Amino acid sequence: MTQSNGNQPIYILPEGYSRKLGRDAQRNNILAAKIVAETVRTTLGPKGMDKMLVDSMGDVIVTNDGVTILKEMQIEHPAAKMLVEVAKTQEEEVGDGTTTAVVLAGELLKNAEELIEKNIHPTVISKGYRMAAEKAHEILNRIAEPIGPKDKATLKKIAMTAMTGKGAESAKELLSTLAVDAVSQIAEDGKISANDIKIEKKVGAGIENSELIRGLVIEKERVHSAMPKIVEKAKVLLLDTAIEIKNTETDAKIQITSPDQMDAFLKKEEMMIKNLTDKIEQSGATVVFCQKGIDDLAQYYLSKAKIYAARRVKKSDLEKLARATGAAIITNVDTITKESLGYAGIIEEVKVGDEEMTYVRECRNPKAVTILIRGGTEHVVSEVERAVEDAIGDIISALKEGKVVGGAGAPEMEVSVGLRKFANTLSGREQLAVLAFAESMESIPRTLAENAGLDPIDVLTSLKASHDKNDKFAGINVFTGKIMNSWKEGVIEPLKIKTQAVKSASEVAELILRIDDVIASSGSGKTPQVPSGMPGMDGMM
Repeated sequence: MTQSNGNQPIYILPEGYSRKLGRDAQRNNILAAKIVAETVRTTLGPKGMDKMLVDSMGDVIVTNDGVTILKEMQIEHPAAKMLVEVAKTQEEEVGDGTTTAVVLAGELLKNAEELIEKNIHPTVISKGYRMAAEKAHEILNRIAEPIGPKDKATLKKIAMTAMTGKGAESAKELLSTLAVDAVSQIAEDGKISANDIKIEKKVGAGIENSELIRGLVIEKERVHSAMPKIVEKAKVLLLDTAIEIKNTETDAKIQITSPDQMDAFLKKEEMMIKNLTDKIEQSGATVVFCQKGIDDLAQYYLSKAKIYAARRVKKSDLEKLARATGAAIITNVDTITKESLGYAGIIEEVKVGDEEMTYVRECRNPKAVTILIRGGTEHVVSEVERAVEDAIGDIISALKEGKVVGGAGAPEMEVSVGLRKFANTLSGREQLAVLAFAESMESIPRTLAENAGLDPIDVLTSLKASHDKNDKFAGINVFTGKIMNSWKEGVIEPLKIKTQAVKSASEVAELILRIDDVIASSGSGKTPQVPSGMPGMDGMM
């Protein structure tokens, strides 16, 4: 790249670098972000469509989950990647609302571009957006309703709202009940962690055959066929040490010169393993889950003692078993006590599909549980899993925050109406940015209407009229095309989904708007691009 100084060129950047300045840089970045938002826009809401994603190996994912789509799309453009980060943040913080956040960010940038074309400085727009985001939070907190762990009916509605429009919708009544029961079971002293709910999926049967196991399902079978298949009133021992002879820490050689010495050596090994299994038997344990290996001879002795054993159990599963059964994880067989054992009503080996699995059921007040998801195909169970994860995330988010709002586009329209009133109190150019923010908030109900095949202008006009009459929960019934009270109709979402989406979208929009110079290395000779094969996505920089 060169800058002219009379007739003498000055080289600022090495060969292979490209540079975009001012309006060009802003236009490029905004276009990239808008295209990403447009990609996921059609998946929003109960009537949203699905995307089929095929990777280089030919593996197929069918989903309308925003973050899954964006993660799989192999996006290269730096500004577009920022929108993917918005979706990831939304997923980590709440577990749902990723499409809402990305669509909102795209709309904020689209409306900002129109203001830039009117010669309003990006810094002024950023300031206006920041003011609008703060006001939006204030409005959302004002319209939110309180919720507690005992309000299971509302929690179930939250779960059903999260699942509507996804692959799990046909069995949302059952799955929402499972999600609420699972979260209620693991809640402890006001603390809830989604990590304590294991979602296990198995192809076969139908979605309606999914169940909640008050304990754990582990993809392990008993290590020896002579072991009992079912153990009732099980005393559970959890080991993160191997039931076998330990190798020496340094290389050691044993010289054997006669058959007698060999025989004595083998007998000593056998005696050491027998000693280990005797200690396990004497502890009173009837089931052993071992994180490491179990020697063949140890398997024989354990089966002789009618002890059920599984080996190579994942560390995460072992920790969940500890929370479910109340057992302590033991690192040394010599330290086993009766107090370190856990309890489960039934532990059994069950054939699910073509795999043997271990079910740990009927634990006493377990603080880790499993939702077993069934479905006709791999694609179905994967999409149901994503829907259940969204539902669990929503329930936990609602309980942690203690506040919920009506859905169906109602909170976004309420914020939009409030921001327009707020804009009238401002006198500077920031007023235009706040109005642009208000218009961007309307993109959510507008998209819900468009995806349902409704006339967005008619719907938005009716919706605005309802909110002007202080009906804060007036939302769109996408099935009838009419305006409804979303709260009464049971369309309820956690407040955190909305506040986090507004926060993430406004922050990323401000960040992208403030970029007026993009200096990029082409690396392999290519310039950064958004995924090819979609309209307007090639040669973005």
